[in-house]
Amino acid sequence: MKTLYISLKIFLFFTILTGIIYPLMVTGIAQLIFPWKANGSLITKDNEVIGSKLIGQEFDSIIYFSSRPSAVSYNPLPSGGSNYGLTNTKLKELVNERKKQFIAFNQLDSLTFIPLEMLFASASGLDPHISLNAALLQVERIAKARNYTETQKQKLLECIKAHTEKPQFLCFGEERVNVFLLNLDIDKI
Repeated sequence: MKTLYISLKIFLFFTILTGIIYPLMVTGIAQLIFPWKANGSLITKDNEVIGSKLIGQEFDSIIYFSSRPSAVSYNPLPSGGSNYGLTNTKLKELVNERKKQFIAFNQLDSLTFIPLEMLFASASGLDPHISLNAALLQVERIAKARNYTETQKQKLLECIKAHTEKPQFLCFGEERVNVFLLNLDIDKI
């Protein structure tokens, strides 16, 4: 009986410590040091939340940059990938279909190398980034759809450059562009 009493006290102690004290402490520190990040890096327009810098959104209009495909339709609640293996025929069909769509949508040559992030969904299904190359492949379509002059097209390229993020810590990953932030800014051109 004494062992049961000690076990219950330890259980109660760790429940309070790890279930209440620790989460409150971490939340408090995050709110003090990184409030914008701790609250989801939300972007507002006219005092209304329109998205998050951290979560990709679907853009299927010809006047906007296309996002990376999502296995969960950009829904953050059940985030995740398709979990198809590389030998799965369904994945091969999806990749081939996405490649055809990207080439047709952007009026590219069928021999154009399509960046892999435009063919494969990310592991979370919510990645807001594409590579610089994927963004540059979409410039002609957007400039044509928006009837841009050469000056406006140059501003579009400058906008891409301004939104290009360097590899993390200058060594992890590659240059990438946040599609959501880029699409917000091209409306200002």
